[in-house]
Amino acid sequence: MNFFRIALLVLFLTFISFNAYSDNNEAEQNIVEKAKDINKKLKEKQNSTQANIDSEIGKTEEPLPLNDPFAGDTATASTIVTAEEEEATEAAIALRSYKLAATFTGDFDKFVTLVNDSGEYVTLELFEELSSGLKLVDVNAKEAIFQKEDDGTYLIMNFKNQIKEEDEL
Repeated sequence: MNFFRIALLVLFLTFISFNAYSDNNEAEQNIVEKAKDINKKLKEKQNSTQANIDSEIGKTEEPLPLNDPFAGDTATASTIVTAEEEEATEAAIALRSYKLAATFTGDFDKFVTLVNDSGEYVTLELFEELSSGLKLVDVNAKEAIFQKEDDGTYLIMNFKNQIKEEDEL
């Protein structure tokens, strides 16, 4: 008799658990359906709002130009600030294609990061050459100082991308 009671109890509990699982599964499906409907309505509302904005403006936004319209005729990354432009040397012209991006000073080393016209980064350590004959000799928070090996003059580059050519520091 106990066997039949236990079997009946197990059968009853199994039936209840299946019934609870099927109710829970249906509720989850209803929640998913409601979420899909809400998402669909939200996207429709966003599209209509964007259409209203576009109609108010008159047309969609124009893409940004690839060059800076406020830069004028300058096609290079920096300018050489000297008394006479004819004094610009090859090293200064090579440095002109870079922009000063960052300076790093630590306890033992100093670094500078430059960006060229194509967007590639170059990181130099103190006394490392950028190009042949152009060596980084000093770095501070505002500028990087390069020395030309052929005549010993210095090129000072600041964060405004101005390059000054000086005989001594």
